[in-house]
Amino acid sequence: MTEVTQRAQVPDDVDGGSAPPSEPGRRWLTAVPVTVVVLVLAAAPLFLAPFAATTLTRMLVFGLLAVSLDLLVGVTGLPSLGHAAYFGAGAYAAGWVSLHITPAIPVPLLVGAAVGGLAAAATGWVAVRSAGVYFLMLTLAIGEVLAQVAQSWDGVTGGANGLAGIPSASLAGEPLVNVGFLYWYVLVVGLLGFLLVWLLARSPFGAALRGIRDNEPRMRAIGYPTTLYKYGAFVAAGTVAGAAGSLLAAQQRLVTPADLGFTTAAIILLAVVIGGAGSLWGPVLGAAIVVLVRDALGPGLGGHGELLLGIVFVLVVYLLPRGAAGLTTLRPFSRRRS
Repeated sequence: MTEVTQRAQVPDDVDGGSAPPSEPGRRWLTAVPVTVVVLVLAAAPLFLAPFAATTLTRMLVFGLLAVSLDLLVGVTGLPSLGHAAYFGAGAYAAGWVSLHITPAIPVPLLVGAAVGGLAAAATGWVAVRSAGVYFLMLTLAIGEVLAQVAQSWDGVTGGANGLAGIPSASLAGEPLVNVGFLYWYVLVVGLLGFLLVWLLARSPFGAALRGIRDNEPRMRAIGYPTTLYKYGAFVAAGTVAGAAGSLLAAQQRLVTPADLGFTTAAIILLAVVIGGAGSLWGPVLGAAIVVLVRDALGPGLGGHGELLLGIVFVLVVYLLPRGAAGLTTLRPFSRRRS
């Protein structure tokens, strides 16, 4: 008998002393902290200084990017080192539209999401036909190719100098120059993007993706077109990443080739690992930790923020194999049958 079966047969009084909560109880246990977190995030600009509010805005941007990557890494089992390519493609598209057409919400957001999804659709059909380290290397190559395109296409992307002078996003004709207003815009889009990925992961489509992650040959044997499912997940993740890229363009009003290169891709994969792959909310926390260490604490450490980030990563790998999200599943007082 497997260990999983043995755990399932352990009585409730042995494994914690009480029966598990009912379905309505579980919903309340989830809804209450989620509501509190959303309310705290919504009220944050009222109490934070502009720099702190800007840092929190960047956390939300990269949090949405981490959630989109978690759809590949944690739900589908496809670790990618090129996911920043779709993030950067969406950022460039949103910035270009804001510069040359209109910065009015939601036009740059929709364009960024569409371009990220199209870029993923164009490259994903080849990528998802590989697996393991081959998939990892292929996505890395795709990301580097797009980064080189961004660096050499001066007329559209600004070349090595990047796309600068992006105007502020505007709502009803009013530019969101206030840090708090821009934060609320990013927060709303981030919550909607998170909800979309969460619903997708909990749908029958998401269940099939988890089956592919756990045992793709078996899923293929029972009739699932696994390549099409992985392709759909790849395109969906690229679309959400493109939307996150449009938020980056609105927040920092500058897009550079580094935003779609290897460094950004590696950092966001690191955020997923730190937060806990497969949990969705864990990578958001991981992204917040990465931004805090790299952008907020790093300058005060003489430029050694990346070193501190590496130390955090090593500690998480050794002490929290399931990432920060794994802390919620720890039951230190539980007992097992011998």
